Amino acid sequence: MGLIAFMFQLGPAQGPSLLDRFWEAGPMAKLVLAILVLFSLGSWAVMIGKLVQLRRADQQSEKFLEVFHRSQRFSEVNAQSGKLRASPLVGIFQAGYAEIDSQIKAQAPEGDRKVYRITSIPALQRTLGRSAHVELQNIARWTTFLATTAAATPFIGLFGTVWGIMDAFGDIGLTGSTSIVAVAPGISEALINTAAGLAAAIPALIGYNYFSHRVRVLRGRLEDFVLEFLNLAERNFT
Repeated sequence: MGLIAFMFQLGPAQGPSLLDRFWEAGPMAKLVLAILVLFSLGSWAVMIGKLVQLRRADQQSEKFLEVFHRSQRFSEVNAQSGKLRASPLVGIFQAGYAEIDSQIKAQAPEGDRKVYRITSIPALQRTLGRSAHVELQNIARWTTFLATTAAATPFIGLFGTVWGIMDAFGDIGLTGSTSIVAVAPGISEALINTAAGLAAAIPALIGYNYFSHRVRVLRGRLEDFVLEFLNLAERNFT
């Protein structure tokens, strides 16, 4: 999106637009610009998708925590959690609840009385840790594409620029003219690739840094919830 807008920024009153120059460029310049456009569109799609995902996760996490703190039993929380699956806390809770349930079912009854007790806090802790890792991976998925875009597109644009300048100097050799008027169009087309590479890289870099920060904040929130869950489980089932 950012690169598409960049290609349209020069109107007719200012001379040919970047899109016009794209159609006039050689095959290599078109290939490079097409690759940069694909990277740019992909990075914007990732950023928009992640913003929507994180917004839903935050909203549903707040609702889930209200249910979690208000309810007296884990079974009540589990009944409500199915409506809030966008929250990563729900995935952790359900994994922990399933582990507690399996440990309780493995207990032999004491006479006619069912024993509601867990036998391995470390096993529960490992289950919660694995689930938190899975939830973080889900949130962070595709963000590495932003890092790849930010790192690769300036060099892809630079490659297109170098190629275009080589063509421009080749034209000088063929025509024998060293006039700047003769080579300016070719060099201008070549430099567009560098500008396009930066137009694709800068939003991706900003987006990657932003989402990396959000993931770090979320990691702390998940770790706090894991500790809270363990405290409640140890208090009520041991």
